[in-house]
Amino acid sequence: MLLSKNQLRDNVAGYLFVAPMLLGSAVLILFPIVASFILSMTDWNFVTGLAGANFVGLDNFAALFSDSVFLKGLTNNFILLLVVPIGLFLSLILAVVINKGVYFKDTFKVIYFMPYISSTVAIALVFQVLFHPTQGPINQTLMALGIENVPGWIASTDWALVSVMLIIIWTQIGFQVILYIAALQNIPPQLYEAAEVDGASMWYKFKNITVPLVTPTTFLLLIQGIVSTFKVFDLIIVLTEGGPANSSTIPVLYMYQQAFEELKTGYASAISVILFLILVVITFLQWMGQKKWVNY
Repeated sequence: MLLSKNQLRDNVAGYLFVAPMLLGSAVLILFPIVASFILSMTDWNFVTGLAGANFVGLDNFAALFSDSVFLKGLTNNFILLLVVPIGLFLSLILAVVINKGVYFKDTFKVIYFMPYISSTVAIALVFQVLFHPTQGPINQTLMALGIENVPGWIASTDWALVSVMLIIIWTQIGFQVILYIAALQNIPPQLYEAAEVDGASMWYKFKNITVPLVTPTTFLLLIQGIVSTFKVFDLIIVLTEGGPANSSTIPVLYMYQQAFEELKTGYASAISVILFLILVVITFLQWMGQKKWVNY
């Protein structure tokens, strides 16, 4: 069916309005993804130019899965995923407490939100001082309390990744609390009143009313949190540089090192492809599984 002049004009106007976003997405998202897939099958070094790229097939991927540093980083990244459920649980508890009518509610919101909008580099530098194994305020306080075997924090292979996880939880919790408070305020108070009439305990109301009705927000934060754990770069490179002994390295940091320090662009592209595929699989599984537990 032929379009009228007005319909055609409206369609053209609509396409013109969305064109900047489409072009931006194509240049900044779609093109890099396609380029990464292509480059991952070469031994390209960007210093030599595209003329120096040789096709190597799946050799980069085969090398990655025998690369102990990459496998260690991948393991660390999956351990890092623990910050998501821990952070969501703590955020929901804090949101419930603040939403109950705490004095200076808005002040607490700002306090918890400040780390989220603060510079990650500045946060990392502050925690370098706090987590210093001997002179840091945290260990000084622990030793003053009589604890002799204090953690080594960022200087210890056992505690470096834990230190990163604690900082991530601390920085993300404010954003999550704000969204949970918004979700809690949309829950009809009549549900709680009816439960109280029936003699329901606080735990029963939390488990059977609060948690189910904030599941859309939980689902949103779950996806956002998992994706963000695979993109933690600036915090780790400033705080630990992936050390000691690669105990806090993750694939995105290793990708940067291979691309810009070792100049192995093709190898780094293979790492980015694997990360992309992992995130696609995880997000797909979450999207399929949300039908069983998310209440819209």
